[in-house]
Amino acid sequence: MTFDWSWERAQEVLPLLLEGFKITLLATVFGIALAAALGLAVAVAGRAPSRLVRAPVRAVTEFVRSTPLVVQLVFAVALFPGTDPLYVGTAVLGIHYAGYTSEVYRAGIDAVPRGQWEACTALSMSGRRTWQAVILPQAIRNVLPALGNYAISMFKETPFLAIITVSEMVRQAREYGAEHFYYTEAFTLAGLIFLAASYPTSLLVRSLEKRLGH
Repeated sequence: MTFDWSWERAQEVLPLLLEGFKITLLATVFGIALAAALGLAVAVAGRAPSRLVRAPVRAVTEFVRSTPLVVQLVFAVALFPGTDPLYVGTAVLGIHYAGYTSEVYRAGIDAVPRGQWEACTALSMSGRRTWQAVILPQAIRNVLPALGNYAISMFKETPFLAIITVSEMVRQAREYGAEHFYYTEAFTLAGLIFLAASYPTSLLVRSLEKRLGH
């Protein structure tokens, strides 16, 4: 292995990295969409009147949050043999991060003033109408910056998908390096692509935080 830089090798590996980046981006977009939707469902279920609903939901959430993502990926692939690893990996990413986004949603819901709940009760609004028209719009507005930060975190954790043979960007870099015995160009460019994608997003999240008064 050598660490000499070559623009010719960089030009050769770049198309492979861009192909891997498409997989990385795809896993991130669908993963965060799943995490956002499932996390909201978990947060609402966690406030259910019945303990028979709350207890299992909280137990599963704590289990997901307390076990490593790598272990979850390997276990899921073994549990669903023959399924496309990309589908499995994206689902695991979504479920894993749902455990964290549910806590974000919970904080957002708790931040809604109690008077809002009381006003809905005074107006004889149904529980469903209260959630849809009053509570969730305010809660989601409060947690948008935090969800953006988790999207960035998920994006940077997609290299773990290589463990289950998903050909995302870092796996492409490693395979090129293993084949040609040159790693510098591949991993440097992969890091720059990650930076080019995540840094503007982080600036957007910061701007959103300021706009929403966080």
